[in-house]
Amino acid sequence: MIPVKKLPIKIVPSSTRTLIRPFVPGSSSQVEHILFRVFSTPPEERQKVMRNIYERLELPDEDIRSIFLRHFENISSRIPSNIEITHEQKEFIGACFTQQYSLESTALFNPSIVPHPVQDKEGITRFIISLRAIGEGHISSITFMEGEIDASFRIILQENSPVIYESQRKAHLYERDLFIRKSNELGILSDLNNSLLKRLPDHFTFDELERAINKIRNSNVLISNTELERGLNSVRMLALSNFILNFSTDTISERAIYPASPSQSNGLEDARFVKFTEDDGSTIYYATFTAYDGKTVMPELLETYDFKEFKVSTLNGSAAKNKGMALFPRKVNGNYMMLGRQDNESLYIMSSDNPYFWHDYQPLVKPTFNWELIQIGNCGSPIEIDEGWLVITHGVGPVRTYSLGVILLDKDEPWRVIGRLKEPLLEPTKEERFGYVPNVLYTCGAMAIGRTLVLPYTIGDVVTTFTLVSIDELVRRMSE
Repeated sequence: MIPVKKLPIKIVPSSTRTLIRPFVPGSSSQVEHILFRVFSTPPEERQKVMRNIYERLELPDEDIRSIFLRHFENISSRIPSNIEITHEQKEFIGACFTQQYSLESTALFNPSIVPHPVQDKEGITRFIISLRAIGEGHISSITFMEGEIDASFRIILQENSPVIYESQRKAHLYERDLFIRKSNELGILSDLNNSLLKRLPDHFTFDELERAINKIRNSNVLISNTELERGLNSVRMLALSNFILNFSTDTISERAIYPASPSQSNGLEDARFVKFTEDDGSTIYYATFTAYDGKTVMPELLETYDFKEFKVSTLNGSAAKNKGMALFPRKVNGNYMMLGRQDNESLYIMSSDNPYFWHDYQPLVKPTFNWELIQIGNCGSPIEIDEGWLVITHGVGPVRTYSLGVILLDKDEPWRVIGRLKEPLLEPTKEERFGYVPNVLYTCGAMAIGRTLVLPYTIGDVVTTFTLVSIDELVRRMSE
């Protein structure tokens, strides 16, 4: 086994970290029933309830008030316009349509680490870690932590905020030609939908799309209502799956990306973040992740410059399928490159001139050793070193034991494997075999500082820790 330095750091899930988000009743009639009971509640009772809430929630009063008023606006259209509502009543109504959700009460795992966009300390590398959090209903979200690594590779994690603020969907301009291409790739570009999209300007908003949909719906005389609604709804769902999220808080650990579209309704899984350098030297952060609606998994893409505003996009093309897609940190030979697992058991490499569309792919590595007999895949984006592209892999062996491995790809021809560890870099020990998912070690991304690999990983999907590995030793072992 390659010598590694395991650090004593432990990141564990906490049920006290909660997201304050809208409560949506199960039926339209329940909204009316709640409002009736609210208006029947005497003022002194409302005040007593609100005092208790403000004492209980670990938030500044002005933040709670702002959240309640925003949630009031979600149902304000259900209140007759002839009813005068006081500011106090709006807050109370908003509180009735608010809930706290414990994002990581069940599990917290699969870390991905990248350099922080702000590096302002001499001799210190600031970083951001994303984690997959699972809460009530087995719904997955993406949460964030910050930390620092000094010259001696001491790692300090900042304390997490107990409260997480929900993002706000920002008005998004869709590019018509890109939208048409995505519709065509998904097989939903019927004559009806093509006619709908051709009516829209080169750049359009969701509201403009809704108005165009309503015009076609109101003027239709030729198509059955069932066929019409199925066609129009497919375009609407595509628009709802491509959007922008924005956070108002300045603290990264107070942000979490919670499911915000139909394709994500059951969770966002295993984000693989990478700091991507453009041809002109500018940088952007991408993250591939798996959206899950309870039946279908869909690969999707996050883009951000500051971890405060995120663009969410669908990924399209015959190669954009299955889990575990991971983007290279720059173009290679003029093209975007990606790793994936199209056949659910081997590692593939993809190439594209557009980060949203993926068609060209070819096999890269197949299961070979006894610790990866079941399947292999990547554990995050390739890391560029002098010798080539360093890729952390995972191998699944007997009793579905997940171990971490390493391969090395040629820098100019990354479809060529030039090095591979024959043994696991890390595998579960006897003491590490238990957890939310037994016999599993996993990561979604590591980071190189000089010739040291900083590798966060989770044991049993319960405890996330760090290990340090010599890149020189890795390269030497892969060349044996």
